[in-house]
Amino acid sequence: MEIKEIQNLIKFVAKSGAHEVKLEMDNFKITIKTNADSNSSEMQSTVQSVPNIMVPAPHQPAVATDTEPPAKTESKPVNDEVDNLITIKSPMIGTFYRKPSPDKDVFIEVGDIVKEGDVLCVVEAMKLFNEIESDISCKIIKILVDDSSPVEFDQPLFLVEPI
Repeated sequence: MEIKEIQNLIKFVAKSGAHEVKLEMDNFKITIKTNADSNSSEMQSTVQSVPNIMVPAPHQPAVATDTEPPAKTESKPVNDEVDNLITIKSPMIGTFYRKPSPDKDVFIEVGDIVKEGDVLCVVEAMKLFNEIESDISCKIIKILVDDSSPVEFDQPLFLVEPI
């Protein structure tokens, strides 16, 4: 099961009002529990793989797996006044970083031309630093997230113009 499928399952359970959902597959188990006794939207999610991993989520669903999520992002057209612009979205929940480390330069700036496969940023998820690469050649029009900010799955990160 891919990380995106797990994240979509967590979102679905949160919206459905179910109190608990368990899913067992060959090599892992997933248990998603919502806190039905309080008015808050607290949720716990647990993903158990060959070595069992438990990840509680205080306010936002969290996902844990033994496999590293894909580093490439999906690029989808944005419904904006400019039809040729594309939005590059976060493939995971985590912390957005514009630099590979605090003492290094940023990966990209507004106005930069990037080629397919160039690193745009890093998203840290569960102590793993995942390089987010461009899946198209483009010009960076706008950076939509501040450095060191938390990002959600599918949150827009960059507005780009294909070249």
